[in-house]
Amino acid sequence: MKTAIAYLLYLGFLGVQNDLNTNSDEKSKQKELINQYYQLNLKIFSKGSDMKDVEALFQLFTEDFTYVHREYGGVYTREELYTGYCRNLELGEYDGSIYDIRVFSLISGKDALAVSKRFLSKTNPNPQKEDGEMAVFEFRNGMIYRITEYW
Repeated sequence: MKTAIAYLLYLGFLGVQNDLNTNSDEKSKQKELINQYYQLNLKIFSKGSDMKDVEALFQLFTEDFTYVHREYGGVYTREELYTGYCRNLELGEYDGSIYDIRVFSLISGKDALAVSKRFLSKTNPNPQKEDGEMAVFEFRNGMIYRITEYW
C-alpha cells in the first residue's frame, strides 16, 4: 500500500513538473512574441520602412486582435490598427525619430505578460525606469490576442 501511494505521489510530481515545463515554454514563446512585436515596430518606425514590415507585424496577431489605448481613442480592431499603420507609413510619419526600446520589467500572468517599457527617441534618449509605460499583452493559440496600453 505504501509503495502504491508513493508511486502515485511520484506520478503526480511528474505531472506537475511537466505542467511547469509546458508553462515555462509558453512564457518563453510569449516573451519572444513581444520581442518580435517591438523589433518590428522599431523597423517600421525607421526611415525607409515599407509595407512588408507592417505585414510582418500583423502576422503576430490573431484575426480578432484588438488594441486598447484609452488615451488615444479607445479600442481599435485589427483592421483599424492596420489602416493606421499604413496611413502613417504613406504620410512619412515614420522618420526614425524613435530608434530603440528599453524594457524595464516583465510580469507574467496566465496567458498574459505585462511590460514596463519606454521607446527611445531623439527627444527622450535616456528614459528612467519610473517613466516606464505599461502595456499588457494577452495571448491565444501562440499569437497576440490583445494589447492594452496604460500610459
